[in-house]
Amino acid sequence: MIKESTTKSIPFATPTIYGQSSRPILILQLRPEDETSDNEFAAMLKYGGLEEKDVHRIRIEKSGIPEDLTLDNFSAVIVGGSPFDISTPEADKSTIQKKIEQDFKRLFDQIVSNDFPFLGACSGNGLLGSYLGSSISTMYGEAVGCVTIHITEEGKKDALLAGFPDQISVLLGHKEACDKTPAGATLLMTGLACPVQMFRIGENVYATQFHPEGDSEGFALRIHAYKHHGYFQPHEADDLIDAVSQKDTPYAQKILQRFVNRYAR
Repeated sequence: MIKESTTKSIPFATPTIYGQSSRPILILQLRPEDETSDNEFAAMLKYGGLEEKDVHRIRIEKSGIPEDLTLDNFSAVIVGGSPFDISTPEADKSTIQKKIEQDFKRLFDQIVSNDFPFLGACSGNGLLGSYLGSSISTMYGEAVGCVTIHITEEGKKDALLAGFPDQISVLLGHKEACDKTPAGATLLMTGLACPVQMFRIGENVYATQFHPEGDSEGFALRIHAYKHHGYFQPHEADDLIDAVSQKDTPYAQKILQRFVNRYAR
C-alpha cells in the first residue's frame, strides 16, 4: 500500500531545515510497465534506506502530474527513468508525453525558483536539463551497461559526492543526453562518451544521467522490457544481462542514500 500524504500544508515562506524534516519524499515515476515501475520503486526504497511510509509515490505515465500537487507537503522530490525521449520530434510525441513535459515545466518553476531538494535520474536529468535551456539530442547516447565516470573538482566539494574516489562505476543506458551543462548549473560528474553525467543547479537541485538506484537485477528486467525500444539490438539482450550481472555500483547507490539522509532525515 502506498502512503497518501496527510501532512498539513506548510507555506513555502516557512524556512525548511533540510535533514530534519518528517515530511515524505515525493517519488514521481514515468515507466508504463508495472513490473519495471515496481522494481524501480523498490530499488529507490532499498538504496535510499526508505520504507513506504517515508514516501508518496505517483505514477504519472497515465495522467501526468496532478494539477493540485503542492511541494509544501514534501521534503524532496525524486524522479526516475522512462522510455520517453525529449528529442523525439514534437509531431511524433504521444499526448501523454507532451502533457508530462508541460507538467514538469510547471513543477520546475517551483523547484528551481525555491531551490527545492530534487534528484532526477536519466529522464529526470533530461527534463531538468531541457527546462534549464540545454539542448537534448542523441549526440551523447550510451549503450546499456556499466561505465566509469569522473568526479569534477566542483563535484569533490559537493555534499553528495564528498570523499568519493576520483572515478566511480555506474549503470546507465540512454539514447539522448544534455549536449552541454545547462547555463548556471555546476557540472559534478563527467564521462568520456557523455560529458554531462551529473549536475546541480542552486544548492539542492540535482540530476544524474545514470541510475543511482540501478542494480543488476533491475537492469536485467529493464533490458528485457526495452529490448525493442532502440537502446540496443534485441539479440544483444542476453549478453548485456550477463555483463551487468557482474558489476556493482555502490558509490552510485550511495548518492541516493546521501540525498535521502540530507533532505529527509
